[in-house]
Amino acid sequence: MKVASETVTVFSLRGAGVRFGATEALVDVDLDVGEGERVALVGPSGAGKTTLLSLLNGSLQPSAGTVTVLGRRLDQLRPAELRQVQRRIGTVHQQLHLVGPLRVVHNVNAGRLGTWSLLRAVRSLVSPREVDAARAALGRMGIPEKLYDRTDTLSGGQQQRVALARMLVQEPVAVLGDEPVSSLDPARAREVMDLLAEVVGEPGRALVVSLHAVEYARSHCDRLVGLRGGRVVFDAPAAEVTDAMVERLYRIGDERAFPPAS
Repeated sequence: MKVASETVTVFSLRGAGVRFGATEALVDVDLDVGEGERVALVGPSGAGKTTLLSLLNGSLQPSAGTVTVLGRRLDQLRPAELRQVQRRIGTVHQQLHLVGPLRVVHNVNAGRLGTWSLLRAVRSLVSPREVDAARAALGRMGIPEKLYDRTDTLSGGQQQRVALARMLVQEPVAVLGDEPVSSLDPARAREVMDLLAEVVGEPGRALVVSLHAVEYARSHCDRLVGLRGGRVVFDAPAAEVTDAMVERLYRIGDERAFPPAS
């Protein structure tokens, strides 16, 4: 699926492949994601979803092909330039990576660390900086009153909201989610997906999220990209992804369902 010409392309992969020793994790992937798009990566375990996200955030370089983010080819950037691009990409992990003994304001302000000097970061641990922005982000998540609570005293759902508030203050132009709801019960999973959709709901902000639960991919994303064996086997609007396509994608032991591209 090509991005409309008037849409700014946030992520672009051309012939991207990743090899770990003799194992091909991704093979000849072409993918465009434009501003404002919500794209779900779906497919069985080991399909290459996490590897693809690692290419998009620049934490992994392709073994073949190119990765372009915000108009810049990542393999051509110096380390400092790569970090500048990475600061503009927010990531939501299955593990929240919060520091429990710290107060919530400090965990939220961790989203600023990419732009703060070391001295400013240390000073903020003593006397929190940009408190109003942290409170506003928590307000969008519905828990502004938790600003000065110890993070490890919050419920699991509240900690999820803190992690999303941390990403909000980062002010990313794109958000990546790596199985953010796979370990949650259905009610909390839908809540987190709703909150994630709210976070990326601002005009121009792109979302790419890997999901095992296809129902959330359909309900919260515009496009579904099906991966199997490291290959893109379909890339279609959510409304056009049929149950038969999904069944074939997850079928066990039948690699003929999606033969390698010629």
